Amino acid sequence: QAQLVESGGGLVQAGGSLRLSCAASGQAFSNTFSNYAMGWFRQAPGKEREFVAAIDWSGHRTYYPDSVKGRFTISRDNAKNMVYLQMNDLKPEDTAVYYCAAGTTYIASESREYIYWGQGTQVTVSS
Repeated sequence: QAQLVESGGGLVQAGGSLRLSCAASGQAFSNTFSNYAMGWFRQAPGKEREFVAAIDWSGHRTYYPDSVKGRFTISRDNAKNMVYLQMNDLKPEDTAVYYCAAGTTYIASESREYIYWGQGTQVTVSS
């Protein structure tokens, strides 16, 4: 029906960069990927899932929490059914499993607004 697959996670030193990718496939996204707002969330051990970034259907509007603003950039390529998260100046507190999500709200920071979720990719930042 719908599949989101994240990639690009790994181990990086503080101050380094990573680029996460999310590939959308399945009937739900067939010819309709651009109908969805996309988001990235993260969850560290023992903590609640946290909003990281969101982008509207067109890619023209983005939204970030203060914790990552200026360091992370979300983008999308609707022709390829892809969403990206460029993460710069990484900090140990960015260590978490990062999840890609798709929703029908124009742009949202609440996880309940998202319908489809990926399995996550681990990002570990060493000090």
